[in-house]
Amino acid sequence: MAVSNKKTLIHYLGLLGVVGLLSYTAAVVFAPLAYPNYNWMAQAVSDLSASNAPSRVLWNQLSSLYVVCQMVSIMMVCVYVQDKLTRTLRLGINLFAAMNWISAVGYAMFPLSDSGNAGAFQDVMHIYVVTVLVVLLSILSLVLIMVGGYKDRRYKMLANWATVALLMMFGGAIGTGLVPTAYFGIPERFSVFAAVGFNAVLGVYLFKGFPETNVEQNLSHVEM
Repeated sequence: MAVSNKKTLIHYLGLLGVVGLLSYTAAVVFAPLAYPNYNWMAQAVSDLSASNAPSRVLWNQLSSLYVVCQMVSIMMVCVYVQDKLTRTLRLGINLFAAMNWISAVGYAMFPLSDSGNAGAFQDVMHIYVVTVLVVLLSILSLVLIMVGGYKDRRYKMLANWATVALLMMFGGAIGTGLVPTAYFGIPERFSVFAAVGFNAVLGVYLFKGFPETNVEQNLSHVEM
């Protein structure tokens, strides 16, 4: 039986992942305009949304579509891939969605109290709890997607994208520890854009329709 290529609402909702990426990029690029003396090469992106940051209002305006669009997109991906793909790929995507939830809720609840790390309770939660969970889940989910994708050639390109995202995360994490503090912000941006960018990639895959790999469906065709 031929598979219909007709786009449904769930396919189009995948494009919200791209909208979220554009919203986040706009905030990263233009919010510093409201932050006098902000040095993007030396300071973290999260400084722009700190509780007392002069750019906080502009950041919230420019990134208003970011969290909503990214969450809708990744959750629609999770819904779409139920009983599709392989178990490893589904697990990786679901863990990536869990990471997005922790990121969206955690950073909203615990923004930095001041640029850098002022040592307040919300700073500790932001850096040592939320960020650690986000990083660990990001790495685990991307590794699973890579393993599942490289085992099935139909998903090799998805695995390649996951590899790029993981390398960006590692590069950012290693780079922030190696470069002088005056250039901390450069490698840090590799890390923050890795997850946002991969979310957009999954959204595009949803819009285009993941390659058909319904295991149960394929087995039934073989038996027939």
